[in-house]
Amino acid sequence: MPLVHPLSADHDKQTAELAEFFNETLGFCPNSVLTMQIRPEIARSFINLNKAVMANHGRVTSALKRLIAWVSSNATGCRYCQAHAIRAAERYGASNEQLEHIWDYRTHPSFSEAERAALDFALAASVIPNQVNETIKKHLHEHWDEGEIVEMLGVISLFGYLNRWNDSMGTTLEEGAIESGEKHLAEGGWEVGKHQ
Repeated sequence: MPLVHPLSADHDKQTAELAEFFNETLGFCPNSVLTMQIRPEIARSFINLNKAVMANHGRVTSALKRLIAWVSSNATGCRYCQAHAIRAAERYGASNEQLEHIWDYRTHPSFSEAERAALDFALAASVIPNQVNETIKKHLHEHWDEGEIVEMLGVISLFGYLNRWNDSMGTTLEEGAIESGEKHLAEGGWEVGKHQ
C-alpha cells in the first residue's frame, strides 16, 4: 500500500496535458506523477524537467538514456523505476539482446564500449558514496563529449529523485510496467516487491 494515494489522471487539467508525454514513453501516466499532483506545481515541474532531460541533443539515444536510468535505479534498488526504465528502453528501440542482458552489460557483446562507459558512469554516480573517479572520467571522455555527459548525468540525477520518491512512497506499479519488468528483469531477480 502506498504512503499516499495517487489522484485521478484528470484531477488537474494542466498536469494532465503535460503528462501526455508519458503516453509516448510508457503508454500510461505513471502513478508517481499522479501522486505528485497532490501539489500540482511539483508534478508540472517534474514533467518539464523530465522532458528536458530526455530530449536528445547528441549521440545519447533515447534507448541508451533509459538503459542509464535502469542501471541507476538498479543501483539504488528502486523496483518501480527499474520496471519503468526497462519498459521505456523497450519502447524506444533498445535491442532485445540488450534488454535481456542488461544485468551483464559489462561483458555482453550487444553493448559497445561507449555504452559500457555510459552505464559504468550511471552505476558509479548512483551509489553512495559516489564512485565517479578518474578512471570513470577518462573512459567517458574517450567516447562522449561534455554535452553528452551532461545529458547522461541529467538522467542519473532525475532518476535519483524518482528512486527516492517511489521507494519512499511505495508507489503502486502499473500493469504495463509489471509486464515489462517480468519479461526482461525477473530472471535477474526483479520482483514487484512493495510496489503492489
